Amino acid sequence: MTINNEIGVKQPIKEIGNLLSTSFSKRIPVNLHIIYINNVFDFSGSDHIVHLNAQRSHYPKYINEWLCFLGVGALYVRRRPRVRIEPLQNGGGQERGLRSGTVPTPLAVGLGAACEIAQQELEYDHKRVTVLANRLVQKIMSEIPDVVMNGDPDQRYPGCVNLSFAYVEGESMLMALKDIALSSGSACTSASLEPSYVLRAIGADEDLAHSSIRFGVGRFTTEEEVDYTAEKCIQQVKRLREMR
Repeated sequence: MTINNEIGVKQPIKEIGNLLSTSFSKRIPVNLHIIYINNVFDFSGSDHIVHLNAQRSHYPKYINEWLCFLGVGALYVRRRPRVRIEPLQNGGGQERGLRSGTVPTPLAVGLGAACEIAQQELEYDHKRVTVLANRLVQKIMSEIPDVVMNGDPDQRYPGCVNLSFAYVEGESMLMALKDIALSSGSACTSASLEPSYVLRAIGADEDLAHSSIRFGVGRFTTEEEVDYTAEKCIQQVKRLREMR
């Protein structure tokens, strides 16, 4: 995983790959999952397998007759040294035998176009998201005491902001800010009431782990939305703390 999907910290992928290649006699393939496609990251030549999900690439969303979003992904496999991959399903041998089945052409074309745009706008998007994310954090932390930014302040993707608000339950914050799309953890753990294992792993105590909120800033986020979110967050944190 290039970037942790809860706290936005960049992982030392190249260092991990180098460590694996020098510590074992048999070369161990590096399987890299790209979380945010509009992040400045060059994986060419350094990894064996790279896969990405179009969900976070701003690709066109398609809905079927059952009102379900249709998804698509991409897999990159390095030619040399060769990596052997067993298929998840067998069938007609499409995609060089790795993934049999008819390719959903509209989805694949949409993902390709999204990746092309992401490459063209990479630096602009990154700078813009950095400015907006810093604006959000500064507004909140200048008005509310006892707020902790989770994760490394420098080695991070700016569009994933995770803040812990002391003395406030994360679930209470989500209910108070129900008109804003926020989360108290990853979608993978949305059904769990346990504190984030990521926050516990980096040393956060249980109370702060329970009080964390994840904010997302992306290509289409506006300055007005950032200001609105910050103002609402400040209001609700103060209100919830007064109720203690």
